[in-house]
This record gives sequence, structure tokens and C-alpha cells, in this order.
Amino acid sequence: MNKILISFIVVLIGISPDLLVAQENYEIQVYPSETIEVGHTGVEIHSNFSAPGQGMTDEVRPTQHALRQTLEITHGFTSNFEIGFYQFVNTQKEFGVQWVGTHLRPKITIPAKWHWPVGISLSTELGYQRRPYSADTWTAEIRPIIDKDFKFVYITLNPAFGKSLRGLDEAQPFNFEPSCKIAFHLNHKIDFGAEYYGSTGPLFNPSKIQDQQHSIYAALDLNLHPDWEFNFGTGWGMTKATDGFIVKMIVGYKFGHKVKT
Repeated sequence: MNKILISFIVVLIGISPDLLVAQENYEIQVYPSETIEVGHTGVEIHSNFSAPGQGMTDEVRPTQHALRQTLEITHGFTSNFEIGFYQFVNTQKEFGVQWVGTHLRPKITIPAKWHWPVGISLSTELGYQRRPYSADTWTAEIRPIIDKDFKFVYITLNPAFGKSLRGLDEAQPFNFEPSCKIAFHLNHKIDFGAEYYGSTGPLFNPSKIQDQQHSIYAALDLNLHPDWEFNFGTGWGMTKATDGFIVKMIVGYKFGHKVKT
């Protein structure tokens, strides 16, 4: 099974860029390389609020005072393969509570028994979002993940590549959408650090800086129990095209039982 999964990674890395968009603030998260344990199911609620946000562009509703919430359900099928499923909801005074779309995300990681010095995994994502909330209704993403947990600090890099499959930008090549995180272990239960998220436009023809998206978050992680996840952050946009200020929170719980393989 591991040989099949690793072959799958190699094939995905070799996909033409033209066959592969940003998280659009529904999943404000820098991913770790590890996958959920086999037989376990994780449930997470992602919530964030923009103030101020962006005005209407390309007939997409503004993000000003938007409360975005995502239900993420992830199941571990093997010791190094998981699939995540997302449902997106947007709440604004002008439009009420609106269903936005859904994504599917398979992810595979290098087996722990290989004892590599860093964690390596590959997450891919395919999804639909309604036209009032995105100029591109069908999108795909390839997200390599590299991370390392040192004694006092954890670092993870996500150099993601996104592509519109249907919509305003479907004729454009894939975009470069990097993100990274550094978290200092204050003690065995509390991490504090910074997260960065960006979208620079086409990889080999970056957009003008004012049209790029760049944001920095101060982030707090609480490790109170192995089955619980808590992340809280406040983010500041650094360009005109980025929401000026966002508060975000992730709460998750993992349940299930160990399965012998």
C-alpha cells in the first residue's frame, strides 16, 4: 500500500501546472505533514471574521464584516493517508447565512518508519464554490508540506499551487500561494508564534504587488489533550488586495480507535 501511495505522490508532482486558488479565507491554516491516525476521524470548526474587508470585485460579494465558518471532517485510511471533506458557510448582515461550497482533500505523507529528518507530505484539493462568493466556481490545489519539530520550535512550509478549473481565471496558469508557520514551545501545552499567507499570482508572471495578497498572523496553539486542537490568531493584511484585519479560530476533536495494520 505504501508503494502505491508514494507512486501517487510522484504522479501528482509531475502533473502539468495548467491542470492544477487560494483558500479565500475559509481555511486559514498552515498544514502539518502528519496525517490523522488510521481509523480515527477528526472534526474541526474553522471560524474567522474580517473587519475591514474587501469591496465587491468581479461580481463577488464583499468580505466586509463577513463571518466565515468551515466544517472539516478528516478520516485516516492508512498510517500515512487521509481524506478531508469541507463545507463552507458565510454569514453577513446583508445576505444572511449562505452555503458557499465544498472541497475534498486527499493527503499522503512519507511513512514514519522511513525516519526522514523532516516531515514530507502532499495534500491535493478539489472543490466547488458558488459564484457570488468566488470568481472561479471550480478550483484545484497542490500543496507540498515540509515541516520539522525541534526541541523549542516547530516550523512548517506550505508552497501551494492553485488553479481555476472553471470561472474567470480558468485560462490562467497556476498561482503560487505560499504559507508558513513558526511556533515556539512555551511549555508542553502552549505554543505561540507567527503564520504567513500569500498569493502572488501566476508563478512565472507575478501580479503587481498591490494586487498580491500577503498577511501575517500572531497565532496561539493550545495542546491540552491529544484528541483536542485549538488555534487562535489575529491577522493583518499587508497589501490593498488583502483583508485588513481578521480574527480566526480553529477548534477540533479527534475520535475513533486504533486499527492494527
